[in-house]
Amino acid sequence: MKLAFSPDDEAFRLEVRAFVQAQLPATIRRKVALGLRLEHADYVTWFNLLETRGWLTPGWPVEYGGPGWTHVQRYIFDEETLLGGAPRLIASGIQMLGPVLIRYGTPEQKARYLPDIRASRTWWAQGFSEPGSGSDLASLRSTGVLEPDGQHFVVNGHKVWTSYAQWCSMMFALVRTDLRTGPEAPKPQEGISFLLIDMASPGVTVRPIRMLEGGTDLNEVFLDNVRVPVENLVGELHKGWGCAKFLLGNERTGIAGIGSCKQQLARAHALAAAQGLADDALLQARLAQFEIELLALESTALRWLAHGQRSAIPKAEASMLKIRGTELRQAIFETLLDIGGPQALPFSAEAQFLDAPDDSRVTPPELATLAANALDARKLSIYGGSNEVQRNLIAQALLAG
Repeated sequence: MKLAFSPDDEAFRLEVRAFVQAQLPATIRRKVALGLRLEHADYVTWFNLLETRGWLTPGWPVEYGGPGWTHVQRYIFDEETLLGGAPRLIASGIQMLGPVLIRYGTPEQKARYLPDIRASRTWWAQGFSEPGSGSDLASLRSTGVLEPDGQHFVVNGHKVWTSYAQWCSMMFALVRTDLRTGPEAPKPQEGISFLLIDMASPGVTVRPIRMLEGGTDLNEVFLDNVRVPVENLVGELHKGWGCAKFLLGNERTGIAGIGSCKQQLARAHALAAAQGLADDALLQARLAQFEIELLALESTALRWLAHGQRSAIPKAEASMLKIRGTELRQAIFETLLDIGGPQALPFSAEAQFLDAPDDSRVTPPELATLAANALDARKLSIYGGSNEVQRNLIAQALLAG
């Protein structure tokens, strides 16, 4: 089977490439190239440039501000922006909540929240995982009790691994609203509702989690008698699991990170040349193996995107992409560390910033972040549903099919 892009798709690729080359600020490009830490302002700057072009929300319908792209164009956009040195679209409002509101939200919710997502005025945290309820999300224990007057839910619980909560003013969360016990208790996936929570509400506390590489992009969020207006319920009461499944399907497809794999593999080739390893046969064979595996992953993704193609096990497609893509990225980051050699081993938290003082860089800039990047990549196979759980989902789909 031959997988090839159409002339229109190739023209679109050149259009995206030219835009990134012309519009991406050099400071942000350098941070991405060196694996340095990106701040909120960096993302907002890039997101605003994309929104000016009408490209910030690639998965949204045209009537809600999306560009009206095909699945293949979205794929090309992701690849070309990352290869051009741009940051990923990490904002949960763009990739996760927006599509959920478009599908399940009320007209009032769409009018209130979607424009602020596009303008980067509101960033959203994802309140799904809990201690003991991460990959097994249906076991969550946070509760939302409707007050007698029916105007507010009172939410209590503890969310964890909440990405970029320190930058977010709102959170979408799953809470258990059907609290019946005993023989009348609902099944684990039932009785859960999808709520929108103002992070400035009394009773919301955000506590950062210090990660292996020194960052605090992940957080715990404590909810103590937080009152949430009933109009912030998305979809039907007790039916939030449907919203969650829709959201997670989108997340796991994008989480394969084919564009990110290409971005880091290009970095590995450049670093190998800079380290005098361009002719190292063992290293080049290792990089060639990554190229082959990435080609296989890309071919699989494109085959599923091709018009009229159907998988024999469609429920497992996202899980397959997620597993292979995250493991491949981890392997590339580990190889980058090997290419850097002994100079890349020392860890310096300060060296992860562009304005770090020279005496904090115990290694050259292109090597200073390799240890931190490799440590940070360990989370790739866990978030979005651990790869172990994804393998179970694939097995279940195969047995059921």
